Amino acid sequence: MINAYEDPGTPDRRGGAHYLWWLVKQQAPRSALGTLISCVWMILLAATPYLLSRAIDEGLEPGDYGALTAWTAALFGVGVFNAWLSIMRHRTMTRVRMDANFRTVKVVMAHAVRLGAALPRRVGAGEVVTIGVGDVNTISSSLTVLGPGVGAIAAYLVVAGLLVSVSLPIAAVVLLGMPLVAVLVGPLMRRLQGTETEYRERQGVLTARIADLAGGLRVLNGLGGKGLVADAFHRDSQRLRAQGYRVGSVTSWMQALGVGLPTLFLAVVTWLAARLAAQGAITVGELVAVYGFVTVLVRPVSFLVEMGYELSRGVVAARRVIRFVSLEPLPDRGTTDAPAEPSTLHDPESGVRVPPGRLVALAADRPAEAAAVVDRLGRYAPTAVTWGGIPLDAIPLAQVRARILVADHEADLFAGRLRELLGGQGDVDDATAARALRAAVAEDIVQGLADGLDSAVDAQGRNLSGGQRQRVRLARALVADPEVLLAVEPTSALDAHTEARVAQRLRAAREGRTTLVTTTSPLVLDHADTVLHLVDGKVAALGTHRELLAGEPGYRALVARDAGEEEVTSTDPDTDPDTRTSPDPAPAPAPAPAPAPAPANSTVEEVAR
Repeated sequence: MINAYEDPGTPDRRGGAHYLWWLVKQQAPRSALGTLISCVWMILLAATPYLLSRAIDEGLEPGDYGALTAWTAALFGVGVFNAWLSIMRHRTMTRVRMDANFRTVKVVMAHAVRLGAALPRRVGAGEVVTIGVGDVNTISSSLTVLGPGVGAIAAYLVVAGLLVSVSLPIAAVVLLGMPLVAVLVGPLMRRLQGTETEYRERQGVLTARIADLAGGLRVLNGLGGKGLVADAFHRDSQRLRAQGYRVGSVTSWMQALGVGLPTLFLAVVTWLAARLAAQGAITVGELVAVYGFVTVLVRPVSFLVEMGYELSRGVVAARRVIRFVSLEPLPDRGTTDAPAEPSTLHDPESGVRVPPGRLVALAADRPAEAAAVVDRLGRYAPTAVTWGGIPLDAIPLAQVRARILVADHEADLFAGRLRELLGGQGDVDDATAARALRAAVAEDIVQGLADGLDSAVDAQGRNLSGGQRQRVRLARALVADPEVLLAVEPTSALDAHTEARVAQRLRAAREGRTTLVTTTSPLVLDHADTVLHLVDGKVAALGTHRELLAGEPGYRALVARDAGEEEVTSTDPDTDPDTRTSPDPAPAPAPAPAPAPAPANSTVEEVAR
C-alpha cells in the first residue's frame, strides 16, 4: 500500500472511468490477486450444490455410505477453504480500497499545494472539502466491488456450464438472465450518474456556505444579518435534501433489482427443475443441485448490480477529482534572475513604488484595492510589476517566493505547536522566536500558554483571540525575515495601545529591510517613511503621514478618527524613548492627541488589555 512519502504518480485525466482504471493499474498485482481470489471464492460457492448432489445420487440414494462419507468430507473441506478465501478476499480488497483512498488524497493535496495561493481564486473551499471528505471515499469504495464483480461473472458462467449438463432449457433461462440485468439496470445507472452529479454539486455549494457562515457568524450577528443568512442556508439545504431524495429513488430501484431479479430466477428455474424431476428427466440429486445453483446465483447477481451502482457513483466522484487536478496555476515562464541587490518594486497599474530598505504604508479608500496591489507586487495575480526594472513575471517563481513574502492578516493557521506555526518550513530556535514575538508584541501569548512555545494551537487558532491570531501571523512573517515583506492590515484586530507598540517595534525590527503595509491606522502610518494614498486603485498623493494630513483633505478624512484627526506617538517602555523621528517634520504643530477608540472588531479581552 502507498506510504506517506511515495510519489502517487500522474493520474489519467481523460475522464472519471480512466481515473478509476489508473488507480487499478497503480496496484495491478494486488488488484489481480483480489480478482483471482474473488473468482475462486465465487466458483467454489457454486461447487457446494454440485458436491451435495453427488452425495445424494452416489451415496445416499444407493445406500453407499463410503461414497456418502467421501462426498461429505469433500463438502466440508471446500467450505473451510472457501471461508479462508473469503477472509483473504476481504483483506486484499480492503488494501485496494485504502491504497486508492490514500493515493487520491495525495493527488488532491499535491495539486492543492501546486496551485498554492491560486487555489481560493480557482475553486471554492466547499468544493475542496466535498472532494476530500466525500468523493475520495466514494472512489475508493467503488474499487472494492471490482474483484467480487468479476468473480460474479465467472461464477455465473460456471453455473451456466454446470446446468448445461443437467438441462439445456434451464441453462438457457439462466444465461438469458445476464442480458436482462443489463437491460433493466443500464438506464438506471445513467440516470444515477446524472442525479448524483447534481447532488455533489449542490453539496459542494452548501459546504462552502457552512464554512462562510461559521467564519463570519460574529460579524453577521453584529450586523443583524444572521437570520437572513440562516434562511438562505435553510432554502439551500431543502433543495439539497430534495436532490438527495431523487438520488435515493434511483438507488432504491437498483437495490430492489439486485434482490428481485435473483429471486425471480430462483422461482422460474425451480419450477422448471421440479417439472423435469417429476417427468423423470433429471434425478432428485440434480433437482437439489439446480436449486442450489440458482440460490448461489443470488449473490453473484447482487454483486453485479452493486458493482454497477458503486462504479456509477465512483465515476461521478472521479470526474470531480479530475476537474480539480486539471486546474492549472498561473504559468511560471520566468527565465531571468531576480536583481542581485535589494531593488525597487514598481506597480505601473497603480503607480505604487516601494523603494528598497524603506517602510512604505499604503492607505486606500477601499481595502480591496490595496489588497489587489499587494497581490500584484507579490505575484499572486497577473502582474506588470517590475523589480529593479525586471518584469516580475519574467523571474522564476521560486526566486520571487524566496525573497518576497505576502503576510495576509487572515492567513491560515494550521493545528500544531506554536513553535511550528512560527517556523513555517521548519523549527525555530527560542532566540529567533523571542525576537519575532517581541516585535509583534506577542510575548503575552506565550506567557499565557501552559507549555510556552510548545503549547498546542488549534486549527485556525481557535483557542486564541482575534488579536492574538493576528499577532502570531505577524510574528510568523518576521521569523521568515524576507528581503521584502508585504503585510496586509497587520494590526486591524488590535486595540490602539497594542497597535501603537506593534507599529514602533515593526519599524525597528525591519530597519534596513523593504516593508510595505496596507493600513488606514494613523498609529501605523505615522511610523512609515512614505505613505501612499490610493484612490480608485491609483496613487493620488504621497508623502509622510503628517504632510498628507496637512495638505490632503481626502487623506485626512480617510484616516481621521472620531470628529477630528488623531495623532498618537507612543514610546515603548522596553525601548529608549523617541526611537522614531519623522524625516520631514510637519509644517505646523499637530493637534493635541486624543484617546484612540478601539476598532470595532477588537475583542473584549484586547480592549481591556
